[in-house]
Amino acid sequence: QVQLVESGGGLVQPGASLRLSCAASGIVRVNFMGWYRQAPGKQRELVAGITRSGNTNYADSVKGRFIISRDNARKTVYLQMNSLKYEDTAVYYCSAVGPSNKDYWGQGTQVTVSS
Repeated sequence: QVQLVESGGGLVQPGASLRLSCAASGIVRVNFMGWYRQAPGKQRELVAGITRSGNTNYADSVKGRFIISRDNARKTVYLQMNSLKYEDTAVYYCSAVGPSNKDYWGQGTQVTVSS
C-alpha cells in the first residue's frame, strides 16, 4: 500500500519560513513529485514540481521564494518556503507519480500565514 506522509506545516507570521517534507513508502520507484495547495474556496493548484532527474517548475506566485528538492534514495520531497505571504495560506498536498503514471496523494498539511 502506497503512502505519502507529509509534515512541516504550521502557523507562521508573514515573512517567515517553513519547510515541508513528504515521504513515500510502499512504492518501488517515484517519478514526478509535486506540491499542490488548495485555499478555501479555490481550486487545487500546482505550487512546485520536480522530476526524478531534478528538473523543477514553479507557479509564478512562488518563484524566487519557494524551493523544491528531493532525495530519491529516501523517496522524499521537500518544499522550502521563504518569505511567506498571507496568500500562501492553504492546505498543501504532496503528490507522487509512480510506475504506469499512477499518481498518489498525501493527506495534506495546513500552512497558515497570519500576524
